[in-house]
Amino acid sequence: MVVIVRFVGAFRGLSGKDRLILEFESTVPLREVIKEIVEEMPKLRQVLVDPELEDPRPNTLILVNGKEISVLNGLETRLKDKDEIVFVPVVHGG
Repeated sequence: MVVIVRFVGAFRGLSGKDRLILEFESTVPLREVIKEIVEEMPKLRQVLVDPELEDPRPNTLILVNGKEISVLNGLETRLKDKDEIVFVPVVHGG
């Protein structure tokens, strides 16, 4: 099974890629895909995953096939062959 990952903004700059293709034996939860990404690209861990929460959601808008994961099943969203995940950095300010 193949999952297509797209990086936008700062994530593209840190990864050095705009797209990554990952292969898995069968359907996997989004959480596993994120784990695989940060293992393959350690530079992304510091900006993709919140260190206190070990969760990417405070810093990132995550879309699966064009839908924000909060309307799906969050990090437990099961990914299927040729699903597309897009990571968009969220800028906080005040």
